[in-house]
Amino acid sequence: MFPIPLAGLLITGLLTAPVQATAAAPDISLTNVKGHLTQLQNIATANGGNRAHGRPGYLASVTYAKNLLDAAGFTTTQQSFTYGGATGYNLIADWPGGNTGDTLMIGGHLDSVTAGPGINDNGSGSAAILEVALQVARTGFQPDRHLRFAWWGAEELGLRGSNAYVNSLTAAQRSAITGYLNFDMVGSPNPGYFLYDGDNSDGTGAGPGPAGSARIEQTLAAYFTSIGVPTRGTDFDGRSDYGPFIAAGIPAGGIFTGAEQSKTSAQVALWGGTTGRFDPCYHAACDTISNINDTALDRNSDAIAYTVWTLAGAGTPPGTTVWSDDLETATTWTRGTADTATSGLLERGNPAATTSSGVATQLNAAAGGSYALITGATAGASAGANDLDGGVTSLLSPTITLPASGTLTLSLSWYLAHLNNATTADYLRVRVVSGATTTTVLNQAGAASNRAAAWTTASANLSGYAGQTIRLQIEAADAGTASLVEAAVDSLAITRS
Repeated sequence: MFPIPLAGLLITGLLTAPVQATAAAPDISLTNVKGHLTQLQNIATANGGNRAHGRPGYLASVTYAKNLLDAAGFTTTQQSFTYGGATGYNLIADWPGGNTGDTLMIGGHLDSVTAGPGINDNGSGSAAILEVALQVARTGFQPDRHLRFAWWGAEELGLRGSNAYVNSLTAAQRSAITGYLNFDMVGSPNPGYFLYDGDNSDGTGAGPGPAGSARIEQTLAAYFTSIGVPTRGTDFDGRSDYGPFIAAGIPAGGIFTGAEQSKTSAQVALWGGTTGRFDPCYHAACDTISNINDTALDRNSDAIAYTVWTLAGAGTPPGTTVWSDDLETATTWTRGTADTATSGLLERGNPAATTSSGVATQLNAAAGGSYALITGATAGASAGANDLDGGVTSLLSPTITLPASGTLTLSLSWYLAHLNNATTADYLRVRVVSGATTTTVLNQAGAASNRAAAWTTASANLSGYAGQTIRLQIEAADAGTASLVEAAVDSLAITRS
């Protein structure tokens, strides 16, 4: 990890949305990862004790990884650059297949400082992503997104290799990289479990990463939650190879187990260990194969695999239903916090028939089954007794994690019924909520005419939300005066083709 002055690590707790892998990620063998570290240690020992930029130990490290990746079926590129009068190398490995216009990159630096072999910094990250890449090949993984792994040169001299790579890309090539995962120091001997703060939930420092960084952080956090290990945020402070990517507007994230700083007593209570440095051998000759916490290395290697398998869109073949809700069983739809309606609020209910002057304003049947989202399911003493009155009512769906590619289509059944005292200010809307952005995908306005209730189907293209976690918002309004308005939605589904 490239040393720069720090104000301190940021450790405010992270609130995460649930993120689930769409296919089971493999368990990454700690024995295999440690085997790669042993090879890196042997390379350093045979080449003056280090694997630094411009030294023979670095090129031997590149060759070791390249040979394994070539044999596994990756397409590798050894990109050269010059710094300090010496030639450096980045190793890029592309896994065939996937949408190259939607590329997920996974990287870490392979060089050490001149003082030592750099087994934690950053043999640990390099070995972990190498074993994850080899597991991609062993399992025949064919994700939706294109996968590209990278091992950077001369990070310890100021992110020289990753800067050279990003600067070499055309605008189109940069835009094709839709996410970058960075793993630098994932086996510190006195470890913490820090995640780069993609959503700025810490509230200080450099601010959030580019749009999409929050989802990377949430995915990593979901893995650690699943194994009962708490995590804390750390700032995008420019110390490692994510720097050039976020500067180019590419979403990023990753794991960090700590470097030269000392663990606080609160962090000891959280993770165990001592109040000494996270890595007492940071940038020193003692950063050897003995300078690794096996538990941290094992957990983090598995977290890398989980995140790659999840974000790559694994296991969601075309023609499948990504999410559906027929409302026949209660799910966690929640009421909007800004609702103003005084009666006829949207609810999951079994609707009763309501008519006025021969106009059916509420049907006694859902579009499918018995239940729908309906404005005031009970009929009441008259047609206007439980209709929508007084403003806006809304319901928000549970969170929905969409696959990273493919054509995504929302389908649903709906109706908006009203009498001729309605106005164009009345409406039924279906909206997509993604972070702080809300987009309307269906908007039916009222009118000063009788409109009888009749189930109608509609669809909307959600492909622009691929790879995001969204919620659906159903919203109805009686914004006029003395209007009789009823609305309903049922049979919601999102499919991928």
